[in-house]
Amino acid sequence: MTKDKKDKKKKKADTPKEGKAAAKKHQLDLSNHYETVEAHVDRMDKKTYEHEIEKLHVELVKLLEWIKHQKLKVVILFEGRDAAGKGGVIKTIAERLNPRFCRIVALGVPTEKEKSQWYFQRYVAHLPAAGEMVLFDRSWYNRAGVEKVMGYCTEEEYTEFLRSCPEFERMLVRSGIILIKYWFSVSDKEQERRFQERIDDPTKRWKLSPMDIESRNRWVEYSKAKDVMFAHTDIKQAPWWVVRADDKRRARLNCIHHLLSLIPYEDLTPPPVKLEPRRIDESYVRPPITDQNFVPEVY
Repeated sequence: MTKDKKDKKKKKADTPKEGKAAAKKHQLDLSNHYETVEAHVDRMDKKTYEHEIEKLHVELVKLLEWIKHQKLKVVILFEGRDAAGKGGVIKTIAERLNPRFCRIVALGVPTEKEKSQWYFQRYVAHLPAAGEMVLFDRSWYNRAGVEKVMGYCTEEEYTEFLRSCPEFERMLVRSGIILIKYWFSVSDKEQERRFQERIDDPTKRWKLSPMDIESRNRWVEYSKAKDVMFAHTDIKQAPWWVVRADDKRRARLNCIHHLLSLIPYEDLTPPPVKLEPRRIDESYVRPPITDQNFVPEVY
């Protein structure tokens, strides 16, 4: 047997069976989706969005109360290209929820110590306790995306991730964690528009890093990495859910509506509390306000 044939045989052996079976399907599905997204964007008006999101916020509060009551452990991963809208939907989900039970995790570049650890270790530290929901703004899938494309991991580390990630996620699910994975799909034209918007707005320029600019130049490389990632990690126990994200408002509504459909819950909202007349303590004497420092009333 020639060396080339041996290498091909070894490469096939290293590829998970589930990933191989799904690869062709995903190449077709994702390419069709990409063309559909780029073809037309029907943007939702602000009034309609605000009306709908208010209703979904009420349901999210009910969901979190149910998670607390049932002591569920929920992990939601938000992945996608730069400027796809991940941070926006995470903020929208969390803004009306109790931060003691709904946590956001957005890890930065790993430290030297973390680089020496088992790859998943720094993410495990942020997994939920009973009664918690954790939202990951990017996750362990950095290895299959930015690390692969930008050369921040070796080929061996990348291959090992594709092999071990499905088993890691199955282990999480077997332990009782509800694992939900969202991919926010944005077209190249819409990403370009959002990048330019960040450049033009001084309050948003911090969102645009040199890494984002470089990723813009590697669109095809990221597309290929995403396709391979889906082929290996779109498993029955934790499937990927693609959110069409060229319209931010529709993307947020669709994602939250779908999330609410995945976890059956009941309404445990406590009844309204009746406020009795306040009791007044006549013995209290307020000190002179001249002894206190007040913020200047500029407005």
